Amino acid sequence: MTGTRDFGALAGRILLALIFVLSGFEKLMGPAGTMKMMAAHGLPIVPAAFAVTILVELGCGLLLVVGYKARWAAILIFLWFIPVTLIFHASGIHEMIQQIMVLKNISIMGGLLMVASFGAGAISLDGRDEAESPAGNLRAA
Repeated sequence: MTGTRDFGALAGRILLALIFVLSGFEKLMGPAGTMKMMAAHGLPIVPAAFAVTILVELGCGLLLVVGYKARWAAILIFLWFIPVTLIFHASGIHEMIQQIMVLKNISIMGGLLMVASFGAGAISLDGRDEAESPAGNLRAA
């Protein structure tokens, strides 16, 4: 039976992933600007950093949306977000916009930890797999 909590988890996952999916797609469509910004911040091996960024933002973001391996996707985004926040925002923390960006990222990281801790919910590919497995039936009892 699908309840408010299940729809809330679905909506939460979509809203949480939206920033990553849109950002990853934007970067994929215009890689030159992103790579230039990465180089300006001193990232080594910019093409590799760009590829990892696309995989994390777009790949893990889409995994969160559909709720497939959502816990792992949330953990990967969380871990990736630590250096991203430190490299691109913490150095300018004296500026109000950078303070806001750091706090935004920390808040998003909190949401990612919620998904990592509690899973994707019943309306997800992970939830479907849990409901179909004998272990999932035991957990539901």
